Amino acid sequence: MDWTLVAGQEAFEALLGEHRGAPAVAVDTEFMRRNTFFPQVALLQLCFTDHAWLVDPLALEDTAPLVALFEDPATTKVLHSASEDLEVFDHWLGALPRPLFDTQRAAGLLDRGFGLGYRGVVEQAFGVVLDKGETRSDWLRRPLSESQCRYAALDVAYLLPLYERLRAEAEAAGKLPWILEEGEVACAGAGSRNPAYHLRVKSAWKLEPRQFAALERLCAWREEEAALRDKPRSWILDDTLCLAIARAMPGSAAALAAAGEIPPAVLRRCGDALLDCIAEARSLPEAALPAPLPPPLDSGERKRLKGLKSRVRALAEAAAVAPEMLLAGRDLELLLREARGLPISEPASWQGWRRDLAIEPLRAALAEGAL
Repeated sequence: MDWTLVAGQEAFEALLGEHRGAPAVAVDTEFMRRNTFFPQVALLQLCFTDHAWLVDPLALEDTAPLVALFEDPATTKVLHSASEDLEVFDHWLGALPRPLFDTQRAAGLLDRGFGLGYRGVVEQAFGVVLDKGETRSDWLRRPLSESQCRYAALDVAYLLPLYERLRAEAEAAGKLPWILEEGEVACAGAGSRNPAYHLRVKSAWKLEPRQFAALERLCAWREEEAALRDKPRSWILDDTLCLAIARAMPGSAAALAAAGEIPPAVLRRCGDALLDCIAEARSLPEAALPAPLPPPLDSGERKRLKGLKSRVRALAEAAAVAPEMLLAGRDLELLLREARGLPISEPASWQGWRRDLAIEPLRAALAEGAL
């Protein structure tokens, strides 16, 4: 594929001006994330026809033209496995590519396979084997090599032909709205910060409600600190230490130091903030405490889970959708807990086509005791 490196504001604005109102654009990024909280954008690839434009973000003064493209409802933005790119755009631009057609999600909804990488789906669709030579390249180093540019161009070279093929199949199957819904759900959940990270901490279900409230505050503080310093979460405080501090509920610097193997530098720099998190959790009235996380499924629930998985496979087969695209194991566990009368927070993905096809039928089957 032919490609052009765009390394200046004037050329960038001319490019986007020339293609304003295009029906679709293929989009990809190269970024680095070795010792940072946020991804560092290093290259933006755009393809409006059969020519790749490699935009150097380090040479741009104003990204407003790109934001305008991303917010133009007339132009479908085509990406493959978009979640990391969305995180890049959220941090870099404060804007996301809408409407979004994710070719990986589309392939799953058309039962072409689940979780296929770009190279896998290109080989499946076009019989072309793409080189992986620059996968671990230093994309922030300048100048970019010829090999890097060629690799980056190929990352968007087949996206528009793939999009056209998948879109035609989706329209014939009545699934185009499903694919666009998936894109909107992905955009709604984009971003580096996770305000509910405490729900992901291993063994958090073992905590009492007040300890769990402390964990929630510790994780929220760490999220802000990691973002402020642009360092990985584990560099601030790892999950194991967050859990240990929440379990110990220390009320003094000495008790905090004894709660776990906290590095002395962390105690000096962050000790007061950590104790503030604990104090805030201690001060909560009983009525304001969060419900503890439910324990892992017991043997009876695991048996019901197998029945749910079997029903999901049948529903997916009938709809010609990859089963993993329909519902994940986490979704099924939530449905089981809901059936037991436990409070749950519905994921955004339970709306739209997925609710009609799977969520409500499975809820009904669980209520009737059929599962």
